[in-house]
Amino acid sequence: MKQRILYTKPSITEHEIAYVADAAANGWGERCYEYINRFEAAFAAHLNVNHAIATSSCTGALHMGLAALGVGPGDEVILADTNWIASAAPIVHLGAKPVFVDILPDSWCIDPKKAEAAITPQTKAILAVHIYGNLCDMDALLEIGRRRGVSVVEDSAEALGSVWHGRRAGSMGAFGTFSFHGTKTITTGEGGMFVTNDPDLYNRVLTLSNHGRARGQTKQFWPDEVGFKYKISNLQAAIGLAQVERIERLVGRKREIFYAYRDEFRHFNSISMNPEPDGTENGFWMPTLVFSPDTGITREKLQAAFMAENIDARVFFWPLSSLPSFPGAPDNAIAYDLPGRAINLPSYHEMTDAEQSRVIDVVKGICTQIAAS
Repeated sequence: MKQRILYTKPSITEHEIAYVADAAANGWGERCYEYINRFEAAFAAHLNVNHAIATSSCTGALHMGLAALGVGPGDEVILADTNWIASAAPIVHLGAKPVFVDILPDSWCIDPKKAEAAITPQTKAILAVHIYGNLCDMDALLEIGRRRGVSVVEDSAEALGSVWHGRRAGSMGAFGTFSFHGTKTITTGEGGMFVTNDPDLYNRVLTLSNHGRARGQTKQFWPDEVGFKYKISNLQAAIGLAQVERIERLVGRKREIFYAYRDEFRHFNSISMNPEPDGTENGFWMPTLVFSPDTGITREKLQAAFMAENIDARVFFWPLSSLPSFPGAPDNAIAYDLPGRAINLPSYHEMTDAEQSRVIDVVKGICTQIAAS
């Protein structure tokens, strides 16, 4: 059997190993936050934001950020129906209601017009989730937010390396969040980051992230309120710091892989891929193919074709409103239609040309069958 091709895995070098070995041997006592502080500072500098707080997950960062905005029972948060549940879970945990709206057909991100139409007196925020590295229309969303008095928040878990007209994903909204799960462009194994330019929001989340203990509190073991435990470890931050120091190469490699796919598939009119509009850069976390409706292609056929070649291609996100935990929203026609004819392609950093050629051959085989039918 051919060797399995995974859809993604992290790039770990001697640089990461050296940092984590130092953290394991020496990162205790007075040095217990050293790599955390360096990781946060390096990430904030890369993003060109004023504040960053490393967390145990992107979900935790989003949970605390929404709590700091005052999201709670009776409130509503608008987001695209096409998402992973991690974007909606913190809203539910806070007792608020996620309001799912449809997506744009080209970016697969939230439709700003649908988002504005969904605003009610209970709306507390619009959550802009940059899917697969594709960017939401931040100009439109921020303008809506200013005009309607609604906070715009960025879930940039999948958008490290994406740039919207000179501004990095995650740096534009009231706050941004990132994921460093083992599948992401940079990793800490599990982990995340909260970022903002708002000093009040930063201090509020800093307190919440440490069991409600305010930074200026002089009493030992004295929390001023009940907070959260979403802190990252020094060991994880050591890996994260090394990854941030390699970030240009890691993002660059993702882009190389995507362009190699795009160049091979450019002649097939039956498929479209992640967009990169003028003035933007896509970090291309997950190269994605969407087949035209008239091809008759199904998710199951795509999975079977890749499985036959021992390739771990990944399905497109289901609409959140189609899951058992939420009321259905079948009027979100695009969000319901796309997953049945789309697939994510492997794109790990150390992917060889031969491995990528195997993936390309599967896609070309599918396209050839479509043309012949």
